[in-house]
Amino acid sequence: MTKQPFFSIVMPVYQAETYIRKIIECIQEQTFSDWELIAVVDCSPDKSGEILEQYAKRDERIKVVNLKENMGVSEARNRGIAHAQGRYLWFVDADDAVERTALKACYDSLSENPAKLLIFGLIEEYYTSDGKLAYRNPRCPEEKVFRSKEELRPYMIYLEQQTLYGYPWNKVYDLTYLKEINVRFTDYRTNKFIEDITFNIEYCMNIDSLNLLAITPYRYAKRSKDSLTNEFAAEYYALHKRRIELLLEQYRYWRMVTEEVKKILGSLYARYILSALQRNCDKRAEMTHTMRLKWCKGVFDQELFHLLIPAAEAKDSKALSIALLLLKKRHTRGCLALGRLIYIVKNKLPMFYSKVKSKR
Repeated sequence: MTKQPFFSIVMPVYQAETYIRKIIECIQEQTFSDWELIAVVDCSPDKSGEILEQYAKRDERIKVVNLKENMGVSEARNRGIAHAQGRYLWFVDADDAVERTALKACYDSLSENPAKLLIFGLIEEYYTSDGKLAYRNPRCPEEKVFRSKEELRPYMIYLEQQTLYGYPWNKVYDLTYLKEINVRFTDYRTNKFIEDITFNIEYCMNIDSLNLLAITPYRYAKRSKDSLTNEFAAEYYALHKRRIELLLEQYRYWRMVTEEVKKILGSLYARYILSALQRNCDKRAEMTHTMRLKWCKGVFDQELFHLLIPAAEAKDSKALSIALLLLKKRHTRGCLALGRLIYIVKNKLPMFYSKVKSKR
């Protein structure tokens, strides 16, 4: 009988031949070696699959799963979950990188304090359209151990505030528990932008233990040339509104919708409204000025707006402070003007825009 590995690492792969050797070697160089890597090739048209097969021949810990048709990143991860045999599960993306001590740090933490979930920090690396690294933005949680539902639940909203709740690859999941509750990723093609947070909210709904590591071993590449977050999506606002609703529903289920929760959710919701306002200026939105006015008034009439925006606060963001002032007064034309200004800045000074946006 094959020994159960401590970690199963699931990596969806699609058009990654430029980057994939780097992430594989990052994993092979880990100072903790008890792992299996399940690479799910999502019918990739490039040489990603061939490269993986070469590594798999030399390292029996690497398994390659080939999908016969392109099914998207969510289903690729689901197939990886089905093949995983480890005690704990970790997702990585094929175009990212990780420090060689990451798994050892996770192993040490989970050996001392076994938990349903472990979360560590990350470094967002922003690349220009020609592939050059423009700047890094670290996001690191405090070192904490939670051993009960009552301890961890109030803290989850702060992880969302730090953008550490939604990502799947800064987390290590208890694989047995995950399979017991049968959590799976929803199709990103119909749930674009929020398939990861949907998965994590469902997984975390009833967990009773959580370890936070104050380290940033994962390097998340944000490439302006091909990033999903840069592609135009007409449903952007509806999907991100749903994200806020899911978080609110979680806190309602926990009976913890405090003023602090509403303040944080209101701030995040306001950011999504602001982002939607600038996206509405894109020609691909096909919206006239009159249509944008109507859209804005429609947002003002929504129940979620009435519940959260009055409670929202801005800490260090001047743009958000201005936006909240206009939103709370329901100043339609002011909101549209701010959206237009942000749209111009985003297109004229994309790296400046990214830096401002990354500061929460």
